[in-house]
Amino acid sequence: MEGLVGSFDVEVSCMDLKQDLKALGIGVDTFESQISFDQFKLNNDGLIPVIAQDYRTGEVLMLAYMNEEAFKETLKTGCMTYYSRSRRSLWRKGETSGHYQYVKSLALDCDNDTLLAKVNQIGAACHTGARSCFYQSLVKKEYQESNPLKVFEEVFKVILDRKTNPKEGSYTNYLFDKGLDKILKKLGEESTEIVIAAKNPNPEEVKYEISDFLYHMMVLMAYKGISWEDITRELSNR
Repeated sequence: MEGLVGSFDVEVSCMDLKQDLKALGIGVDTFESQISFDQFKLNNDGLIPVIAQDYRTGEVLMLAYMNEEAFKETLKTGCMTYYSRSRRSLWRKGETSGHYQYVKSLALDCDNDTLLAKVNQIGAACHTGARSCFYQSLVKKEYQESNPLKVFEEVFKVILDRKTNPKEGSYTNYLFDKGLDKILKKLGEESTEIVIAAKNPNPEEVKYEISDFLYHMMVLMAYKGISWEDITRELSNR
C-alpha cells in the first residue's frame, strides 16, 4: 500500500493540492459526479436549485442555485459554491462570513431538477445569523422533536451557553462551579439509579434515570470540551 504524507502551509487549500496531485496522475480522493451537469434539468435561467441540509441532524439550512461553473467549483474545492442571481456571479458560501459549508454528499432528485447537498455547516447558514434560513414559522401543529441527535444537540447548546454565560440559580452552572469531581459523582449516582430502576417493572423509571444520566454526561462533555460530533465519529469508526 502506498500513500503520500506531508505538511503544507495553512494558506494552501487541501482540495487544490489534491487537484494538482490528480493532474500528475497520483490517485487521490476527490469529488467526482456520477451524472454530468448536461443531464440536469435547469430552470429558464440555466440554474438548478440546491437544498442544503445539515449532514448530522438532517435540518434544512437553505435554498440556493448553481450553474455549471458553480457545480464544478463545488466538486473541485469541496466547499459549497453557488450562483448569485442578484450579483450575477459565483459565491462561495462563507467567503465573507467564515460560515463555510463543506460538502459531505450531493444527490440529484428523481426528475434531475433539484440537488440535495448534505453539508458540514460552520456557524450560521442564514445571513441573518440564524442557523437555518427557514426560521419563520407560518403554521405548525405541535409535536415533539424526535431526531435524537438534534434533541441532544439542542440540549447541549443550552449547557454550552450556561458554561459561557452563567445564569444565577442554574443547576448546570452549579455543577460547573463545583468542578469535575462533583460532575463525576453525579454521573456515578445516576448510573447506579439506572441499574436500580431497571430492576423495577415500571419502564418509566428507566427512561427518567437514563435522561438524568445523559444530561449529566453532556455536562461532562462540555466540561472536557467534547462535542456530539466527536462522539458520533468515534462510534461510527467502531
